[in-house]
Amino acid sequence: MTTEFLPEQRVYRISPLIRGTLLLLYLALTSPLASLAEVTEAPVSPRWLQVGLAIGFVLVYAALSEQVEVSSAGIQVRYPTWCRWFLRRQWQLPWEAIARIQPRSTGQGGLVYYLIDQQGQGYLLPMRIAGFAELTRLLQARTTIDMCDVRPLSQPWMYIILLVLTLLLLLVDVWVVWVALPDWSGAIAI
Repeated sequence: MTTEFLPEQRVYRISPLIRGTLLLLYLALTSPLASLAEVTEAPVSPRWLQVGLAIGFVLVYAALSEQVEVSSAGIQVRYPTWCRWFLRRQWQLPWEAIARIQPRSTGQGGLVYYLIDQQGQGYLLPMRIAGFAELTRLLQARTTIDMCDVRPLSQPWMYIILLVLTLLLLLVDVWVVWVALPDWSGAIAI
């Protein structure tokens, strides 16, 4: 990809498959808690629990709103305006400041990549975005760093499996709440 064919500006967002799966997983893990707190007469008010879970959902949604912006000036990772004030993991680098890319292994045996600037400071390259292959081609064209071996941390099939398991968990949640709340199951039977 030569520089005369590079887009002036491009924004990459987290893959809808990843975002949707993780939001559904949060709902699957937390949605029955308020109902179960009511049935078990837990010391925590079900209403306060619902408020806390709703706040948690907004925080997870905000964390999954990360976006990578590529322009003729450089690359930046940021969040939308509505959540930028409390999510501080934002950075930007001009193209000429990027010296190299460095892989680092994760605790689970995967590889993540850091863009290293001229001073040796590392910036984590987001790998869960839609269009990651295009982003790496743009990075290679703008910096002349070889990006051929850079691959996403997880493949789409991993999130498809997680999505299927999450949907099964949601079905179990519905069954548990149905059994736990006799008034609700009786209303459905009518």
